[in-house]
Amino acid sequence: MESVYRAESRRVLATLIRLLGDFDLAEEALQEAFAAAVERWPVEGTPANPRSWLISTGRFKAIDRLRKRRREVTDEVDVPQELTESEDYDVADDRLRLIFTCCHPALNPDAQIAMTLREVCDLTTEQVAAAFLTTAPTLAQRIVRAKSKIRDARIPYEVPERNDLPERLASVLHVVYLVFNQGYFTRPDLAAEAIRLGRLLVELLPEPEAIGLLALMVLHEARRATRTTAAGELIPLEEQDRSQWNQAQIKEGVALVERALSSRRFGPFALQAAIAAVHAEAPTAAATDWQQIAGLYEVLLRADPSPVIELNRAAAIAMRDGPAHGLALIDAILARGELQGYHLAHAARADLLRRLGRKDEARAAYERALALAIEEPERRLIARRLRELSLK
Repeated sequence: MESVYRAESRRVLATLIRLLGDFDLAEEALQEAFAAAVERWPVEGTPANPRSWLISTGRFKAIDRLRKRRREVTDEVDVPQELTESEDYDVADDRLRLIFTCCHPALNPDAQIAMTLREVCDLTTEQVAAAFLTTAPTLAQRIVRAKSKIRDARIPYEVPERNDLPERLASVLHVVYLVFNQGYFTRPDLAAEAIRLGRLLVELLPEPEAIGLLALMVLHEARRATRTTAAGELIPLEEQDRSQWNQAQIKEGVALVERALSSRRFGPFALQAAIAAVHAEAPTAAATDWQQIAGLYEVLLRADPSPVIELNRAAAIAMRDGPAHGLALIDAILARGELQGYHLAHAARADLLRRLGRKDEARAAYERALALAIEEPERRLIARRLRELSLK
């Protein structure tokens, strides 16, 4: 029964939400359907189509529950027609409906992530609360408010129309990537959930950007074992032991990149994945094709103009053309007043100053980066760079 629950519970829930139009009622019906299965399947045998059995049983449990509730208030029993008539269980579309509803732009970003982890990924309230560094009761209230918003604002339980799909899909992919990043350093289970969700999106909606996001996450995951020391300190890319990278994941990620780019529609996730693939395929740091990476950043900057991407492009140009070229570009970004509060901009600038032998300026830039950094692994790496600078 555990394997059936893992494989089918979110599919069944997605369809029940469509049929019932209510998250809480659908979740109650889901639990009652599985309770009935635990009781009846050992006696009657597992049905040929467990998913349809669970949906049908959940639907009838919901009808009974609605009738009982309404009898307590009135003698009339009015059950929605679609509940008593529908046998159309389009589970693939229902799963997409659930994802797009949980990531609806009417919900705030934290609510989108919480709803996605709870309803789509089936994490417990306690697990989601841990991801947000909050308590289970606080997180439960956040989910209750999100469900109320969906109900009160009459947010439609549907896959967006084709004209709206690119913008809405971008929102969904952004939520999935936030989940991945939230778990990447300290919560491998969250990163795994994001990859699982990415696979689901590619299965249901194989758009180039969905494929690109999955490729990006898989390629990052391939380097997980070498990203930090046993003490939790970050290991820069050029210092990582490439023999420990997961070659099966790299092979999968590269194939996904090729699939995403074959459409000739170059979105931000597909391009970031292409950059990650170039890094992953380099046998050594010295063998990295910085010419190709710098070129990909040029295309990415046109697709998604932002100072952070401009910073990454500057770092690639520094590796291709020398630190002075990259430093001039970073200084130009900072001179515009952009990224002044971004610790990685000052850390990148410090690295280039160090390579140019300008130790005092490098020290000041590292100190600025350290003052701005929040995450402990990043703070440790910057502090290490400062110590190394003092020893030279």
